Amino acid sequence: MINFIFMLTHADSTIEDALDYVEQLGDTGLHYIGFKDVGATPERQREIAHFAHEVGFEVMLEVVSTTREDEVNSVHAALAAGVDWVLGGTQPDAVLPLLAGSDVRYCPFPGRVVGHPSILEGSIEEIATSAASLTARSGVYGLDLLAYRHETANIEELTRAVVAASARPVIAAGSVVRDEQIKMLSSAGAWGFTIGSAIFDGLFPGAPDVTAQVRHVLEVASHA
Repeated sequence: MINFIFMLTHADSTIEDALDYVEQLGDTGLHYIGFKDVGATPERQREIAHFAHEVGFEVMLEVVSTTREDEVNSVHAALAAGVDWVLGGTQPDAVLPLLAGSDVRYCPFPGRVVGHPSILEGSIEEIATSAASLTARSGVYGLDLLAYRHETANIEELTRAVVAASARPVIAAGSVVRDEQIKMLSSAGAWGFTIGSAIFDGLFPGAPDVTAQVRHVLEVASHA
């Protein structure tokens, strides 16, 4: 089984009506829900996290800001919001001191990540080396791998290499749009994967109903 994280996001940004979906997803069997630091004010982030906790979810915030200053601000906001996980970001030297002493699980991006929406660059070897280095650091719980955001790498080879190099769990984030991708990620050893835009675009069975699509993805993940 591989873990499914449903992101209340579209095009790497938190959707405006994110709160409207939280309660209806409560009885789907979904355990993890997330959103981005882009597209929601700190106040809205607190609202989403609080309501999601009330429904029973673990809450993840993914950092996709592109500057050190914005990433630091996003982590401060994540702590204020009370999220359980901080995913993504490229500034562990700045972030780890901020999270020290908290219970937040931190999973930064391995490799070279550029732009917004985020793109992963570099060779498989370079990204695997980054994964090994990051997960050797105290305070790093796991990795947020932009597997399907690499424009040239063989995604299965990339995922397997990062999982093999990492001493911690690997979450595959971004651009999962088919059942076959979920099965491959599970086979390659990923701990979890995220889907946001593809469900809001109605790309999975059950569309256009969001809840039906989430149930379908959970079913695929449970048998992967």
